[in-house]
Amino acid sequence: MTLYLWFVFFLAVQVIHFIGTWKLYQAAGRKSWEAAIPVYNSIVLMKIISRPTWWTLLLFIPIINLIMFPVVWVETLRTFGKRSTLDTILGIFTLGFYIYYVNYTQKLEYRADRDLTPKTKTADTVSSLLFAIIVATLVHTYVVQPYTIPTSSLEKSLLIGDFLFVSKLNYGPRVPMTTVALPMVHDSIPLTKSKSYLKWPQLPYYRLPAFEKIKRTDIVVFNWPADTVHYFYERKGQPGVIKPIDKRSNYVKRCVGIPGDSLSIKDGYVFINGKKLILPERAKPQYSYTIAFDGKTPVDLQSLVKELDITDGGYFKNEEKRDTLVLGALTEAGAERFRNTPGVTAVIRKIDKGNDNAIYPHINKGSQDNMGPIYIPEAGKTVALTNESLPYYKDIITNYEGNTLELRDSKFFINGKPTTTYTFKQNYYWMMGDNRHNSEDSRYWGYVPENHIVGKPVFIWLSWDTNGKGINKIRWSRVFTTVDGEGQPQSYFKYFLILLALYFVGEFFWRKKKENKA
Repeated sequence: MTLYLWFVFFLAVQVIHFIGTWKLYQAAGRKSWEAAIPVYNSIVLMKIISRPTWWTLLLFIPIINLIMFPVVWVETLRTFGKRSTLDTILGIFTLGFYIYYVNYTQKLEYRADRDLTPKTKTADTVSSLLFAIIVATLVHTYVVQPYTIPTSSLEKSLLIGDFLFVSKLNYGPRVPMTTVALPMVHDSIPLTKSKSYLKWPQLPYYRLPAFEKIKRTDIVVFNWPADTVHYFYERKGQPGVIKPIDKRSNYVKRCVGIPGDSLSIKDGYVFINGKKLILPERAKPQYSYTIAFDGKTPVDLQSLVKELDITDGGYFKNEEKRDTLVLGALTEAGAERFRNTPGVTAVIRKIDKGNDNAIYPHINKGSQDNMGPIYIPEAGKTVALTNESLPYYKDIITNYEGNTLELRDSKFFINGKPTTTYTFKQNYYWMMGDNRHNSEDSRYWGYVPENHIVGKPVFIWLSWDTNGKGINKIRWSRVFTTVDGEGQPQSYFKYFLILLALYFVGEFFWRKKKENKA
């Protein structure tokens, strides 16, 4: 929906509210016109139902308001004497329109001094649960979100089984574009294959102020731009699912190109504006290698795999001879360790030099190890449109920025107007995995728009190794480690345990002291 349509929708809601509640406002000693003034009517309503004024704010926060509206409906009904279970059910399941019936057909008895405390234990539990859900949803949507690493694309930096906290504050909290959705779940309802959201209505993209901008080499969580993956029940024969932007699958990669950069990849190395990109110490890019042995000198591969922490043991080209090993994810330091191992005759890094149609922009130009230079679009910058440049920007013009694009008589038409240039509306980024030959990233589906950015991973609170046994299923050295920072990761778990112990000891002595005074 455009801003204009949202304005019309907002006014329609105000009209619906006024028609259904003006007599209630009068019965409460207020003026009927107060029910018609946007925002002010909500503030007055909070006073009528004896609830705090700040509840008004919650009515205008996407997703949170889905919880708050039923609460306000029920509170309004109870304020005017409709306290039965049937009244509550009718208020919720008619989406508040039961209030119309009360407003026009019932004798209105305003109870300004009604008791606000829950009458039963069940009511108290429901009230506490609703409050907990609201707080958790606010934190999840605008502050920090838990995330699990599902793939090995950032192997060594982030491992499969890492449980992260992703900060929404660093790059600015994104206001949900999908306004009708279950809180604290993504695109599907847990334990089912049902969608957790409705596609309509959609809010325009808006992001709250950020603490920092995305920098080169930052690890970033974002919605996968090319996502058409089925995660829920759909009609048979459908090729994919077109999801709203904020309900597309969450990916985590390293940002290697920011707006305005000229990026190229040469023999697997990223170059920005002609200079090789320097990665932080914690980043350990990996490539595929072929390792040859002389067949005479015994090599303890098991010890090497353990020493180098190689998660993918690779395979031998010939199991009988076992003279050539292919490893799909080996760091350059690991490759050097193999070179210095007696019995190893060659360590050769795989480099794709051909032209692959799978590589963006899918015109048989470039490979996963050699591509570009490619311009990373920046908001407000203008590029020339030519037959050569169009494949790089076609998705941006049509899919990401919502224009129509036609080619007629060798001329480009955007939104029906002839043009030879295009000016970008938002920033774009180039995301790649450190595990270069085992990562589906921007090399295959192109740019990541700014409105797809979710947040920045900041903290690993748990790391689970499915191959471990017993207590070693937890990677203790990774528990309570930061994702970013200088040097190698350091676990702060022991400090957490010390603080936790001090808290319980302090609480024990405080209780003892209180009991002695009593």
